[in-house]
Amino acid sequence: MHQETLLYMWHRLPFEQKRKPSGYEPRVNGMVPSSDWVDVDAGRAVLGIDRHAVPFGWDNEHPGYTVDVPAFSIQRHNVTNAAFAEFVDAGGYSDARWWRPEDYVWVQAEGITHPQFWMQVDGEFFWRGMFDRLPLPPSWPVYVSQAEASAYARWRGARLPSEAEFQRAAFSTPDGDVRQHPWGNDRPEEKRGVFDFAAWDPEPAGTHPAGQSAWGVEDLVGNGWEWTSTVFGPFPGFRAMPSYPEYSADFFDGEHFVMKGASPATAQELLRPTFRNWFRARYPYVYATFRCVRTK
Repeated sequence: MHQETLLYMWHRLPFEQKRKPSGYEPRVNGMVPSSDWVDVDAGRAVLGIDRHAVPFGWDNEHPGYTVDVPAFSIQRHNVTNAAFAEFVDAGGYSDARWWRPEDYVWVQAEGITHPQFWMQVDGEFFWRGMFDRLPLPPSWPVYVSQAEASAYARWRGARLPSEAEFQRAAFSTPDGDVRQHPWGNDRPEEKRGVFDFAAWDPEPAGTHPAGQSAWGVEDLVGNGWEWTSTVFGPFPGFRAMPSYPEYSADFFDGEHFVMKGASPATAQELLRPTFRNWFRARYPYVYATFRCVRTK
């Protein structure tokens, strides 16, 4: 994870201070996917895993347990730049109705009017890529903070998924099985999603159907971490790991939110269903997108 965090800082460096790898060009062409919804039946979700069941896991992944999840609907694809632009154009950043009070204070104090990965030049939006400024790719997943994702979801009359809802949409099946990955138990490979440093930027949403879950939800692993509404905290029976006791416990402060999935810069070793990432709600630099859910 440290190399990915380092990339967040590299991403903010001036373009002239970075050298694009030979032959690399972002994949910007792609149709904006449909904004259809997928129904997920009520059932159980598996969170975490017992310590003895795996060679290694961080302390916040243990122990494992199951929870009952009511039926819900979830967007098949991540929210794209094109979809989020509707929120921006509708004045979403200047309307307190859509924001938690503390988040709206942040937006107003910082003068935020659009995502940090967007750049506005002469009234036109561009994407701040790793190596170039690009015309805003409408089909790419939008990268935003949890605060911005939550505001958009409220504006749409929806909400962010809980960690348990994400787990159920990603790793459960309609017949009650549990998978190691959304697509099944086969090892991750390029056709399944954008991860393991496959690209320096996102790719169009919905272009890796081989990675869809048993419910038909796409891009659940790769192309951007996915924000949830779940505050990062310990699972029942949590014990801090003796070798690194502060790894998780220092962040059980009620201010960090769980992210699931993976970004283009997430190592393959972290693509396990129990891995939990987390950041503060108003941290805008992480490679994180989102999708909305609705209670059925």
